[in-house]
Amino acid sequence: MSTFAKRERLLFADLLETVGPEAPTLCEGWRTRDLAAHVIVRERRPDAAGGALIKQLASRLEKVMAEYTAKPYEELIQLIRTGPPRFSPFQVKQVDEAANTVEFYVHTEDVRRAQPDWSRRELDPVFQDALWSRLERTARLLGRGVPTGLVLRRPDGQTVVAHKGAPVVTATGEPSELLLFAFGRDRAAQVELEGDAEAIDTLHSSKQLGF
Repeated sequence: MSTFAKRERLLFADLLETVGPEAPTLCEGWRTRDLAAHVIVRERRPDAAGGALIKQLASRLEKVMAEYTAKPYEELIQLIRTGPPRFSPFQVKQVDEAANTVEFYVHTEDVRRAQPDWSRRELDPVFQDALWSRLERTARLLGRGVPTGLVLRRPDGQTVVAHKGAPVVTATGEPSELLLFAFGRDRAAQVELEGDAEAIDTLHSSKQLGF
């Protein structure tokens, strides 16, 4: 049975192929070629991928990213479709599902929503619940740096606190949209914000959501 992670991986690869290597993305400064290289380095080059979080590895990450962005775009897409190498922990279904479902969903939307003619995907309830489950586990990490209190709320009333504080801003939307919002794609996410107007402006301008 296909997992969410595998499905989102293939959707991502198909979309990259459709829009081409120089299409815009929601990742500041990155075109689709850069985003493709990022995904591949994350899966295939753990010796460099840590540079996103560890300052001492940043120069190595930059070098390896440059090597991959220089490869033919078609090769990058094929590497994404093929998935991680044989002995990668990402080959384990449970690890892949836990680590890549959100990764590929968010990056697919990074490409889709940067295009002028994008439209919102209709996601099935089971997938929405899966995304909500992941958001519940990571909300406080994603919201740790925001300068206001932040509550994420589903339309059915389920909530999770992303950051304790005052004044409080409440973001309401489907789990898929709340996830994008919490990952810092707040301008593209379709959520409703409630709270003090100044607090909402502060939240938007802080750029502290996400990793």
